[in-house]
Amino acid sequence: MENVKHEIPPIYDKNSKILVLGSFPSVKSRENQFFYHHPQNRFWKVLSSVVGVDTPISIEEKKKFLLDNNIALWDVIASCDIEGSSDSSIKNVVANDLNKIIDKCNIKQIFCNGGKSYELYKKYCEKNTNLKAIKLPSTSPANARFSLKKLIEEWQVIKKYLF
Repeated sequence: MENVKHEIPPIYDKNSKILVLGSFPSVKSRENQFFYHHPQNRFWKVLSSVVGVDTPISIEEKKKFLLDNNIALWDVIASCDIEGSSDSSIKNVVANDLNKIIDKCNIKQIFCNGGKSYELYKKYCEKNTNLKAIKLPSTSPANARFSLKKLIEEWQVIKKYLF
């Protein structure tokens, strides 16, 4: 178990309308310094399907996709003790200050990518943001109960806050 610091900056601009939160970046994401970088994670496929565009491939395309669609992206945790990429091993959490995004944008809704993100948001962040979050099923490959089709259906809820 090692203490790991989150070093990927949030993606947002003044037009961001929703904030999507993960728990903490995977080993692959930390290595590549960008969100949902593991090829098996379905985040980019799900989000691009929901808004009806081709799946972005490069980091630059992904950043542009988020900003073009008024989506802010970050994680709940600033640092923690974690084994590899295992959310269940997370301990000694220090939360990110989400108000640094919320104060600069007109965030209409916060969405949590998975149960761990939602649990951590409620425990560490909700009292500071005064915004309720909506829990969405995790796009992680570990969430085998949800097919890509089912994830896309569940994530459709974000559309009503985007446009």
